[in-house]
Parts: sequence; C-alpha cells; structure tokens
Amino acid sequence: MKKYCLIILLALISGSSFAQMKLIRKMLSNEKDTTRKASFLPLPAFGYSQETGFEFGVGAIYSFYIDRKDTLNRSSNFALNTTYSTKKTANFMLKGDMWTKGNKYHFIGDIRFKNQPFNFYGIGNSATKSDENKLDQRVFKTLFDAEMNTLPKAYTGISLGFENYHFIDRQPGGIYSTSPQILDKDGGSVAWIGASQSYDTRNSNNYPTKGFFGRATYQYAPDFFGGENFNGSQIKLDLRGFFSLAPKVVLGIQGIYYTIQSKSTPFYLLQQLGNDQMMRGYYSGRYRDENLMAAQAEIRYRFMNRFGIVAFAGTGKVFANSQFNGDGLKPNFGLGGRYFFDPAKGLSVRLDYGIGEKLPNEKRQAGFYISLAEAF
Repeated sequence: MKKYCLIILLALISGSSFAQMKLIRKMLSNEKDTTRKASFLPLPAFGYSQETGFEFGVGAIYSFYIDRKDTLNRSSNFALNTTYSTKKTANFMLKGDMWTKGNKYHFIGDIRFKNQPFNFYGIGNSATKSDENKLDQRVFKTLFDAEMNTLPKAYTGISLGFENYHFIDRQPGGIYSTSPQILDKDGGSVAWIGASQSYDTRNSNNYPTKGFFGRATYQYAPDFFGGENFNGSQIKLDLRGFFSLAPKVVLGIQGIYYTIQSKSTPFYLLQQLGNDQMMRGYYSGRYRDENLMAAQAEIRYRFMNRFGIVAFAGTGKVFANSQFNGDGLKPNFGLGGRYFFDPAKGLSVRLDYGIGEKLPNEKRQAGFYISLAEAF
C-alpha cells in the first residue's frame, strides 16, 4: 500500500522583525473588521506521494462585498487551488460565488482540471481494497449557475455545464478492464442544461449561526456527442439547518441526495461517497453508484473570533436505482480546528481529521483535510 503525504499549507512571512510582529498581531487579533473591506489570503502548498512525486502550488481565496454600505449584502468569494508535480501531474480549481446589490442575483462558477492518477475500486457500496485498480485520468469540468431572487428568501435559476474525461488503465487485467458493469472505459463528454430552486434564511453564507438552506437542481444531458457518451439526467438535493445552542456554540445539520438517471451511465458520472465536505474520512470514489444519500451533524465552538473547534459525525451510502434500503449505511466521525483569517465574514482555514468504517482485513478508513471555508 502506497502512503500519501497530505498537502501542507505554509504561510510565508517576510520583512523586518517589526513588520513580522505587526502582521502576527493582526492575524491573531480578536477584533472584527467593521469596514467590510475586501480580504485576500494566499497559501503556498506542498506535498508528496509515490504516484505524483513532489507536488507544489498555491491556494488562495479573495472575498469582497459588491455593496459595502449594505450590511445585508452577502460576501462574494473566489477560491483558487493549483498544483503541479515532478511527475507532470496537474490540478487546477477556480470557484466563484458572487452576490449582486440587494442580493438580487446570485452567480456560481466552477472550473476544474485534473491530470493525475487515482484509485478505482469498482461500483457499489461494498467495494473492497483488494480490488484496487490504479488509473490515470485527465478531467476538465466547468459549471455556471445564475439565480434570481423571485420570492422572499427564494432563488430560481438556470444551470449550464460541460465535462470531459479520459482514462488510461495502469493495471490491465484488474477490475477496471474485466468488469462488465464499467461503461465507457476510455472516457467521454457530457454537456448539461438545467434549473435550480433554493430557499435561504441563513444569517451568513460563510459561517451561519442560525437559519435554513435548501437547494434542488435538475440537469439534463442531451445526446450532443453521440456514440457511448452520456445521455440522461441528474438531480441533486441539499438541505441544511443551523441552530445557536449558546453564544459561541452552533449546531449544523446537513442532508443530501444525489441521483443520476440513464439507461447506461458511465462509471465516471456515478455519484461518489467521500470528500472534504461530506463523509470525511473516505477516499473520494472508493464507493460509487447511481445514487448517493448522506447526512451529517457538526458542533462548532468558536471560542475566539479567530479560532474554533468542531466535532462532526455522519452516515451515508451509495446504491443502484430502485435498490435503497437501510442496510450498509457507513459511519464517519471526527474532529477539526478552525482559523478565521477574516472573522467579520466568517471565512476560515479548516483542518479536519475524519474516520470511517473498518472492514475485515483492511485498515480503518480515515483522512486528514486542509481546506478553505466551512464544510457546509
């Protein structure tokens, strides 16, 4: 088993001792900035794994208000993460979340590119470590959503997206090449068009302490590309609630249901369990199928404006269409720490350690995550 080294984020501080102390005091200050000015945080990144070699790059988040005078205007955030390795693997992600004046319009953009290896374990909720199959992937994905405030706290929008995948099997003869369940092994393209509806009463879009958020999206992929390329639809439902238990303690609850509907769905479009936001502790894609259902709860204790800790737990599973039951629900739980680099906006760098299930003859599944912004 090859062990992965996690990306380490390093803050670079340069200049005179006086400038260093001034910057440190600012970064640790317990005071909130009431001027509502823009904030920018760059974070150099470094890591190593046997598959990718030495990996280096940068992450950054830029946050601002379209209307600084309107205290109800939600913050707009842009996040960047890009890395390159000595074995010529690459990873690029740019996400934008923008709110116009009066929160009348809401725009979401997401561009991703990957050229790196990953582990495939098969399809279904019972995939095992023994079936691990190493693949090379080249992935390009882009998504754009535009929503308009149609009713109080409600937004209706349209969604456009495009995805392209290419795969190379590094271990011919394994489950990837021999399983008849796995469709379109070389990759393919899909274009989405859809609609969204959301309802949002949260008091913050970054660090809510009360309120409800619900969003449903429907996307359809017409048969633009022909051949074995995907033709079907996808539905996603995301529900969240936040409750203030004490002046510095918040309970957050989230439930999701994702489903993809098609006569023949390629493996790379199947729903995947596990990432740095939901079911932390599971390798993303270890379990994948046509449906994903998961829920989590998180207790957040922000004992200072700059620092907080969390405890979280959840459960979830993937399953084929028309085959859901309560069996096979997988657990996860863990702890995390938070550093709020912009206390007024509630923007944080988070460190989470998640733990998953222990299968016979396998090590317990677990993962450590360093990410920007809250998990939900």
